[in-house]
Parts: sequence; C-alpha cells; structure tokens
Amino acid sequence: MPEGRIIKALSGFYYVKTEDGEVIQCRGRGVFRKKKITPLVGDFVKFEADSPEEGYIIEINPRENELVRPPIANIDQAIIVNAAIQPDFSTTLLDRFLVLIEAKHIKPVILISKMDLISEEERKTIEAYRDDYEKIGYRVELVSSKESDGVLSIEDYFANVVTVFAGQSGVGKSSILNALKPSLLLKTAAISESLGRGKHTTRHVELVQVNNGLVADTPGFSALDFQEIEGEDLADCFPEMHERKGECKFRGCMHHKEPQCAVKEAVETGEISSYRYEHYLTFLEEIQSRKPRY
Repeated sequence: MPEGRIIKALSGFYYVKTEDGEVIQCRGRGVFRKKKITPLVGDFVKFEADSPEEGYIIEINPRENELVRPPIANIDQAIIVNAAIQPDFSTTLLDRFLVLIEAKHIKPVILISKMDLISEEERKTIEAYRDDYEKIGYRVELVSSKESDGVLSIEDYFANVVTVFAGQSGVGKSSILNALKPSLLLKTAAISESLGRGKHTTRHVELVQVNNGLVADTPGFSALDFQEIEGEDLADCFPEMHERKGECKFRGCMHHKEPQCAVKEAVETGEISSYRYEHYLTFLEEIQSRKPRY
C-alpha cells in the first residue's frame, strides 16, 4: 500500500505527497469520522488511489506530537518570533510560548525581529536577554525582515526539518516567511482569490518547501493556555530547572515553598534568572487555579 505525508488540508481534501514527489488528492475514510480521528497536515499515512485526484486515506501512522492551532502533526521545531519593538519585547510572552513548545517536545528557536527599529540602548537590552536564553541552551537569532541578508542568515535552520512559527500578531512572522520565500505571498493571494475570500481570512494549513525543509505557511500557534500541562510537569518545561530537580531535598519538589530547593538556591546565586523563576511561579499559580476538567 502506498505511503506519504499530508502536506495540505483544504475543504475536506488531503493532499498526500509520496516519496517520489507525487501529490495525491485524498479523502479520509468514514471510519476516521466514526472514531473522531481527523487526519492532520504532517501526518504520515497509507492510502489507496485509482488516480492522482481520487485517493482515500486508509491508515494514519502514530504521531510524534501534534498542535491544535494550527492543526498540524509531527513537528521538529518551532521558531518563536518576538518583536524587539512594536509590540514591545516581552520575556513573559516568550516564556509562555517556550513552555507550550517544550511540553510538546518540539525544539524551539527564538527569533527577535524588527532589530532595525530600535535604538542602540534598546539593542543592548535585547542582547542581554539573548545572552540569558543562550546560557540556558536556546538558539537565539536577532533579525530584521526588511534586511533580506538578516533573514537569510536563518535559512539553515529549515534544512531537513518540519517547522512551525509561533508568536503574537504583528511580530513579523509572515514578513520573515515571505522574505525567505517570496513566492509564498503570491501563492496566498492566488488561493484567496480562488476561494473568493480576503487574503487574511483563508483558513487552511499547508507545508511548503523552504531550503530542503518543510514550513507551515499559516503562522499562528495561537493556543496560549496551559490546559494540557500539569503543575508537577511545569518545571520540566524550563530546562535550567529540569536539570536541577534531582538536587532538591524533596522528591516531587515544586520549587515554591519547599526548603532546600536546588532551583531556589540557583535563583539566589544568579544561575537561574529571577524573571524566569517569577514566570514559573505565575504559570504554576495559573495551572493550579484552573477549574478541574471532568
């Protein structure tokens, strides 16, 4: 039975790309609906097809991970875009995205955009934050989408991986994608025209090729709550806390009110930044105060 990967979902059709590069238009079998399973872009599937326009997905292989918004599976990395300004850079928002991505076991890359719009003093502040996050082990890039050379410096990140973009509205996700692959802008406009919709209301997910990798061309990792994360797992989403949890006196330490906590000691000595720890406590309180699900 032939196999492939879903690279686009649109109007009930799934476009499956095979290893030899052929794209087959498929529908999902009724059994998926009965089991409340929805094929996702990124899924590896088995299918049957009488022609390139008439295929049926028969089986979905187990997923490494999946996101709800955008609905996509088997992602290798998330590029988190934060603007240096307009909107102002926020470590709280950055850490919120990092926690959500770490919880899905997706590799994060931090991109700080609009660097051409800030003063020299503001640049020093952003560079200090970059140093903090690099010390934790994150990869951080400072770019301007208006300077094509700056954006092209991140091209190597896309090779041989599936990437999704994350970040609030207005930080320049689309501008960065379009600078990397100008044909995307034309493609989006053409799809919108064929659907008779405005350019910004087209709702479909597609994986497009960028530098020998695949990128979700509908930026928007928009679910920012911690509904799927339990309090006891939160510290594992902070790498600098995760690596110290075995050093705490109490097993299952929440790094809050417990004595002889290795994480709190690291905050006091400056090995863990105080703002990261404050964000951890804020997120922990948010998780612990949410209404129980039944």
